[in-house]
Amino acid sequence: MNRDRHLRPLMLGGTGSDVGKSLIAAGLCRIFRQDDLDPAPFKAQNMALNSFATPDGFEIGRAQAVQAEAAGIPCSTDMNPLLLKPSGTHTSQVVLNGKPIGNRNAYEYFRREGREELRAEVCAAFDRLAARYNPIVMEGAGSIAEINLRDSDLVNIPMARHAGAAVILVADIDRGGVFASAYGSIMLQRPEDRKLIKGIIVNKFRGDMRLFEQGRRMMEEVCGVPVLGVVPYDTSIHIDEEDSVALSAKNTQPSDNPELVNMAVVRLPYISNFTDFNILERHPQVCLYYTDTPDGLAKADVIILPGSKSTLSDLAWLRSRGLDRAITDARARGCSVAGICGGYQMMGLEVADPHGVEGEPATAPGLGLLPVRTVLSSEKVTRHVTVTLPGGAEAEGYEIHMGRTEREGGSPFATLPGGISEGCRADGRCTGTYIHGIYDNPAAIDTLIAPHLNGASPATFDPKGDREREFDRLAEILRRHLDMAKIYEIISTDND
Repeated sequence: MNRDRHLRPLMLGGTGSDVGKSLIAAGLCRIFRQDDLDPAPFKAQNMALNSFATPDGFEIGRAQAVQAEAAGIPCSTDMNPLLLKPSGTHTSQVVLNGKPIGNRNAYEYFRREGREELRAEVCAAFDRLAARYNPIVMEGAGSIAEINLRDSDLVNIPMARHAGAAVILVADIDRGGVFASAYGSIMLQRPEDRKLIKGIIVNKFRGDMRLFEQGRRMMEEVCGVPVLGVVPYDTSIHIDEEDSVALSAKNTQPSDNPELVNMAVVRLPYISNFTDFNILERHPQVCLYYTDTPDGLAKADVIILPGSKSTLSDLAWLRSRGLDRAITDARARGCSVAGICGGYQMMGLEVADPHGVEGEPATAPGLGLLPVRTVLSSEKVTRHVTVTLPGGAEAEGYEIHMGRTEREGGSPFATLPGGISEGCRADGRCTGTYIHGIYDNPAAIDTLIAPHLNGASPATFDPKGDREREFDRLAEILRRHLDMAKIYEIISTDND
């Protein structure tokens, strides 16, 4: 492929949520990079609690950061100009061009008022991105056929029209009804929009693909567009997932293998950035699992309190379930407890919200595991950081939090440039930090698991190398099962 030739943007639209658009987008970004092109991901509007800080200190959805990594480029807000972070049953924080602009309930947000201003912002972001990269791998949101939201839609077909994108429909065969969902998604479009849909990818196929050959031909006949591939349901691929739907597939059981460190992540109702722990699922000496019951912590060697979009609400939930006592009892029997961001705040002596950042002004006692106090504030800190861990190893990560935590004892978790303390360590086995992605650093993993290895040495483990291998493996799978020649034909500018 001639890298100087301009290629048409490609949009992956879905028959629904969690059909695999994000993963396929990441794989295509890696393929285009391997083919000596300059791809970049784009999703106009994302709804997720897994977010990421860009190198210049702004916030975007984690999925686009992962796709940018697959493409081998730094991420930017132009890749995800609008991010919705659910903070209640019907409420989300709205992040525009990397900065929060306030909270909106669903009704307020999806009304037509103000939508054109947001549309102008996301279209401008796309235009800036498209001037720098080629091709743009776009991702829709949910189903492309939510006709009740057609006039307010910022991310699916209206965005494809603005971009002049070719749309490929991703249909999930694993959930059943793949023919109806694919046909309905196409036929519910306006005739002029239907022409934008150039193909279908049947995703998450289990079993012998030869059994679907007739089905493939029938789908092409009824839908009027080619099936560009049937992609297997490969659960061995470990690339960060976008939303909380992915939690349903996580391991929930500890191991009985005495050589493994049982690491329990507390599954909070408003859990955020659980992708912090995905790399630990790959560690040869760790059994990572998720739980929301006291019994689930009984066999834990390490308990992780993850980030939260509603710290005080999740802290109250811990107490209502008896998890607060289970955590402190586990610590008393020798368990390590590690908190990140909201989890770090919960581990302290007190969490105060005097200005009602999370709702009504309130103050609550923390778990008392760390000598720190937190005051929540409306100012959001988003930045990349490099820190020095005890022992001298350097580690990288990023901060995304609203609140300031003051240490009243213990020692720093790490040291920022200039000798500034970050986080807190207490009694050797309780740690708290605001640094997301800290466990992408081998030294941080080793420190966490070493007390529970029964004298064994930490295994050699390269998180960054592991991620690169996973991107390459995903690309290999997609090349094997997608008609890439046809996809290149579709995104050529002379293809209408």
